[in-house]
Amino acid sequence: MWERGRPPPRKPRPSPLILPASALVSPPPPRFVFPRSLFALAARAMPSRRPSPALLLLLALALALLFLLLSPSGPSASRLSHSFASASSSYPASSPLPSPVKIYLYDLPSKFTYGVVRSYMSARAPPGSADAAATLPDEELRYPGHQHSAEWWLFKDLRRRGPRERPVARVDDPAEADLFYVPFFSSLSLVVNPIRPLAAANASVAAAEPAYSDEAMQDELVEWLERQPYWRRHRGRDHVFICQDPNALYRVVDRISNAVLLVSDFGRLRGDQASLVKDVILPYSHRINPFQGDVSIEARPALLFFMGNRYRKEGGKVRDTLFQVLENEGDVIIKHGTQSRVSRRMATQGMHSSKFCLHPAGDTPSACRLFDALVSLCVPVIISDHIELPFEDVIDYSNISIFVDTSKAVQPGFLTSMLRRVSSERILEYQREIKRVKHYFEYEDPNGPVNQIWHQVSMKAPLIKLLINRDKRLVERATNETDCSCICSTPSEISTGN
Repeated sequence: MWERGRPPPRKPRPSPLILPASALVSPPPPRFVFPRSLFALAARAMPSRRPSPALLLLLALALALLFLLLSPSGPSASRLSHSFASASSSYPASSPLPSPVKIYLYDLPSKFTYGVVRSYMSARAPPGSADAAATLPDEELRYPGHQHSAEWWLFKDLRRRGPRERPVARVDDPAEADLFYVPFFSSLSLVVNPIRPLAAANASVAAAEPAYSDEAMQDELVEWLERQPYWRRHRGRDHVFICQDPNALYRVVDRISNAVLLVSDFGRLRGDQASLVKDVILPYSHRINPFQGDVSIEARPALLFFMGNRYRKEGGKVRDTLFQVLENEGDVIIKHGTQSRVSRRMATQGMHSSKFCLHPAGDTPSACRLFDALVSLCVPVIISDHIELPFEDVIDYSNISIFVDTSKAVQPGFLTSMLRRVSSERILEYQREIKRVKHYFEYEDPNGPVNQIWHQVSMKAPLIKLLINRDKRLVERATNETDCSCICSTPSEISTGN
């Protein structure tokens, strides 16, 4: 009972029913620990007054559902983890192409491959000696030591059978091919005939045999190709040629400029013949022995080294100026020299004992001297304003080389002052990075430039397919026009040889 006129006392509110999470959900698997911070976060997010039992029940159900989704044994988590695993396996870091580009190796007449090697060896046989190259089987022939030997390495690589991980796969049926490789030894063909006249003892033999003609070989090669249905199909656009010497294939380059050209630079090529879009830059083969030691400053007392021809044409005229600027510097070794065994020995010693190696432009922007320096762990100082470099999608040359504008390099005192300011630690950083990437410049390395060249070639395949399909729907253009839509191309009258 209560007094009349006073409000009745309130009945005590029953305590809300709070169920522990363990009563609502099954115990978690041993590997999973539910984050306690979620409960703390939920508690902080609640209003200050006591929540109703219904709200707590909904919260517990939501947390239980979240637990099931995140549990490693839950079906949704399995599907999610499977999806992420599939996605990551589809695009693994630094993996080879999932489906290699199919390439067909043309079975050229032997005179375009092994025959070039035989002609080169025969032209240099000692007077009165038997022609050993004529009797050797093809597989026993060896390519002459040469800075343009990439044509040999690529040819031998495609001829090797057996499963291997590489970006291209050779096919025997041309109907299956994405690309067609033309293995003419064009750079060796260019120098088959010796510069020096033949000895008198060999003069009668030379008179009896027809002289080797590189120009005739170029013409015969293209005439042979133009009879092939797969060349005529797309005017050679899906074909690959190697012409590493700047003058290789010079006579027929306009007739093959639709194709992918493997070159060392664009010094002798016009913009309508070659471009970075469709072609591939190759490293020269180094001519000196690689440095086998570790990074070091103390073992390299000379600041700067250069040995080469002082007098060159075109862009190489800068060499004479650099000689005048540098030849009186005390810690600089700069010598005039031409290709010979003695010169290579001197160059090996100089590059292995110098911190920096000079690479000025010659008749063309690039030369094998750059790659001699890299395998010597000698930091290249590149003075060549129009140089193109191989594999720049995987190599940052600013980490392994120093680039100097020609106009600044020829100023007296500029080059040596700049190099002397480079700290010892920075030089060691250059050397470490060179050591990390120098296998890209050693053709004898199984993971070296051959694989990387094929990778670069395989990357051209989608663009080639695009252009082939585009050509099918374009209306006929005037015959005197050049198609320069993102890629150089040759009018059909030139490419068919008419």
